[in-house]
Amino acid sequence: MPENKIRACEEDFQRLADLYKMFADPTRVKIMYTLSGGELCVQDIAEALDMTQSAISHQLSILRQARLVKSRRDGRSIRYSLDDDHVEWILAKGMEHVREE
Repeated sequence: MPENKIRACEEDFQRLADLYKMFADPTRVKIMYTLSGGELCVQDIAEALDMTQSAISHQLSILRQARLVKSRRDGRSIRYSLDDDHVEWILAKGMEHVREE
């Protein structure tokens, strides 16, 4: 391994593999891509993706556990957004890569 490469332990590799698994599901990617436009509630995401609120809630739970999406209470509703700029960057770079010719 070149000396200028950052060393990573087995746990780091597993966590990275787990992160990429989250991007293996088109529904989760669509949800994150939708949230890249800003904070939304489950109903708004469900309408945008033409899916049930139950299906969206299930995927949001998985995304929250993976720390890709965060939530905040706004009165009686819960609003979701991407967890940080890294998630948006990964989505943007991935889309840029798949659209290359």
